[in-house]
Amino acid sequence: MFMGEYHHTIDAKGRIILPAKFREALGEQFVATKGLDNCLFVYTQAEWVIIENKLKQLPFTKADARAFVRFFFAGAAECEADKQGRVLIANNLREYAKLDKDIVIVGVSNRIEIWSREVWERYSNEAELSYEGLAEKLEDLGI
Repeated sequence: MFMGEYHHTIDAKGRIILPAKFREALGEQFVATKGLDNCLFVYTQAEWVIIENKLKQLPFTKADARAFVRFFFAGAAECEADKQGRVLIANNLREYAKLDKDIVIVGVSNRIEIWSREVWERYSNEAELSYEGLAEKLEDLGI
């Protein structure tokens, strides 16, 4: 399980250093893709297979399903850390998530999210305002 919030930077070559405990849990190879809310989602290989199998079940006759699957898979890239623990983030993913210098790496249960610090702070501040309302809605669902 991934959890916690870590502030880092991305270097001029587009490399980041993931927290050591995240790197250990991710294994040698993992997958990064365009996530929701303009962040990147990072999955272990095993979790990626689970998600891939779920997305294969979506009806290809539905335009929304096709669009989401295209978006999710077209943006995906296999990644691995070098000996110094740095991970190269593909240019298209850096552009999508607006990763420039300061980044935030967030553990979210079965995935890691990589955010531009500016985008994360804006999102976090907005979400904080509705946090209690969200909690009430989840309670209605039995969570």
